[in-house]
Amino acid sequence: MSEENATPGAGASAGFSLEGRTVDSGRPIEWLKRGWAMFLKNPGIWIASVVIAGVILIVLGLIPLLGQLAANFLSILFAAGLLLGCKSLAEGGELRIDHLFAGFRQNTGNLVMLGVFYLVGLVIIVGITFLIAGGSVLSGAMMGRTAGAGMAVGGMVLAALVALALITPLAMAIWFAPPLVMFRNVAPLEAMKASFRVCLKNLMPFLVYGVVLLVLFVLAAIPFGLGFLVLIPVLIGAQYASYLDLFE
Repeated sequence: MSEENATPGAGASAGFSLEGRTVDSGRPIEWLKRGWAMFLKNPGIWIASVVIAGVILIVLGLIPLLGQLAANFLSILFAAGLLLGCKSLAEGGELRIDHLFAGFRQNTGNLVMLGVFYLVGLVIIVGITFLIAGGSVLSGAMMGRTAGAGMAVGGMVLAALVALALITPLAMAIWFAPPLVMFRNVAPLEAMKASFRVCLKNLMPFLVYGVVLLVLFVLAAIPFGLGFLVLIPVLIGAQYASYLDLFE
């Protein structure tokens, strides 16, 4: 793959492929660099957008059930809007606060459906995990103190491993779905399939990306979590850069 094809920043209409492309394992560093460069173009608006979105999602999360469901849908809409802001920056425009709410004006129905599919996946994963963990704890309680405790702990560990195994493909399916829907009007389910397929084709780059993110999350959490005000915009910019790299 040539450097010209691999480098984000070219026109968004050039060379689009729903099948995606493969890149080398070092590309995630370039994505993060471009995310950082986008943040530096307008750090004030980025931070303000993150604060506004965070406050809205936290308040909704305090409302039992319905608020949490709404927060799930809004997170998809917010992400799509900020990715549209990234597109504006990449094309020489500006980032505005109202980009945060662009998902309420453009492809809203399909973005909401993405939230529905994502929520259904989460409910299934939580249900399976609860059955494994709950079943092992119940069985352990019936067996007695020593053997039962071992079974309960083992069941909890198994439940955690199963949850990780199931949440990973769901995350792969949702990663590129918002930009595919927002920029290319791809149907929600088809966007999730394409996202999963391309992430699978680039497993090594995303493994590297995951390791780097783990380090960055730890660093961002150290100063009372304030680092996330910078890290979240950088990651959104990096997501946009990875989308261009693999699809456009």
